[in-house]
Amino acid sequence: MTKNNNFNIKDERNLTMLVDFYELTMGNGYFNKNLQDRIAYFDMYFRRVPDGGGYCIMAGVEQIIEYLTSLKFTDDDIKYLKDRNLFSEGFIEYLRNFKFECDVWAIPEGNPVFPNEPLVTVRGPVIQAQFIETMILLTVNHQTLIATKANRICRAANGRTVMEFGSRRAQGYDGAVYGARASVIGGCDSTACTIADQKFNIPANGTMAHSWVQLFDTEYDAFKTWAEVYPDECLLLVDTYNVLGSGIPNAIKVFDEILKPLGKRPKGIRIDSGDITYLSKKCRELLDNAGYPDCKIVVSNSLDEHIIRDVLNQGACIDSFGVGERLITAKSEPVFGGVYKLVAIEKSGKIIPKIKISENSEKITNPGFKKTVRIFDKTTHKAIADLILLHDEVIDESLPLVIFDPVYTWKKKTIKNYYIKDLMVKIFDKGNLCYECPETLESKKLAKEETSKLWPEILRFENPHTYYVDLSDELWSLKQTLLHSATNEFQK
Repeated sequence: MTKNNNFNIKDERNLTMLVDFYELTMGNGYFNKNLQDRIAYFDMYFRRVPDGGGYCIMAGVEQIIEYLTSLKFTDDDIKYLKDRNLFSEGFIEYLRNFKFECDVWAIPEGNPVFPNEPLVTVRGPVIQAQFIETMILLTVNHQTLIATKANRICRAANGRTVMEFGSRRAQGYDGAVYGARASVIGGCDSTACTIADQKFNIPANGTMAHSWVQLFDTEYDAFKTWAEVYPDECLLLVDTYNVLGSGIPNAIKVFDEILKPLGKRPKGIRIDSGDITYLSKKCRELLDNAGYPDCKIVVSNSLDEHIIRDVLNQGACIDSFGVGERLITAKSEPVFGGVYKLVAIEKSGKIIPKIKISENSEKITNPGFKKTVRIFDKTTHKAIADLILLHDEVIDESLPLVIFDPVYTWKKKTIKNYYIKDLMVKIFDKGNLCYECPETLESKKLAKEETSKLWPEILRFENPHTYYVDLSDELWSLKQTLLHSATNEFQK
């Protein structure tokens, strides 16, 4: 739940049935074979960073919490399932009296995350742990994708303001609302999506559309009226007709004739088309010469991190960017390939690790109930690597730590003068919420702080340095044992 001033705003939709159908058919099978109480462990993780980047930004935990605290099968759900004539009466009754009882761990929103490390881990009765697969995936996949894209765009802006402008181009209502939320976690300063401000207490901003300018007899009349209505927040869209021929001259005239007598200063002008490098330079020159060096220049129009970086390298005079469709859809790579895999079960209270094997080596899973730690240099406080361990392993930080590449095992590094941080926190204990999700702006702050702890080589857009996610000796040995055991079984 997100707190917003005096409101508690929560998605009240019942999304319990937003599942892949096989989660129901498998659940029915488990139930009818008396396996419904078998404890299973699942990891949600991803295999590759989008856009050839070096890292991702975790997002979506708050919506996982909303979903898991609202799980219930309505009478309509039960009727639908009974009418399918596919599920046993016992299973239907199980769902009618459903109570979520899983333990869930997650990496808090805003943290940089890397391939193959668990972002979410679920432990509980297999029916339940399997049933929530789709919602965990679609929630974390979408928001982490958008938060990551936003972070790239904000870094390209190099400290300049970035506004998310993508609602009307998003893939559906939820894409707009939760995309806006994720974009702010990733680093955007505001959104054009009003409901996102209402729900998540993130700043919503906006000025005018071209239609405002077109409605009036002249561009000057449109600007004059706007300045009269919003003298303290006067930002004018100057490209409806001709930026340099009429837009900027009319804007300056309004600043002189309407704002100046009131003792007000203009907030800025916005350019939404044309050669923004050339136009921003000329606009800056004209505004400065007219006595408005403090008037900000905002640009929009199909921007992304590459265009932003290029125009700034060309000397564009831009103070703020409005980024829409290429952010809200992550247009350059719109799929975040997170997966949800069984990694262990329990028998007689003992954890039995499980592994999925594939001819594609990147699809071989890391078995067992695990945890992930981040290793930091005590002097620089920069992140050195992440290490995935079995859940009960303990690192003695007073001793040197040897880490190694899990594929090219001869690549080793001995680390001294370090400290570690557990990445995951427990958010549900036997179905009971035990974690308070930070406000969206707090997660944004965390993302900025934690990203600053990555080396610049990892932050590069092109050919970033690989940030290592290694396995402990114990976990690596377990994985090799299971691989060899399975291989021998295949050869029989």
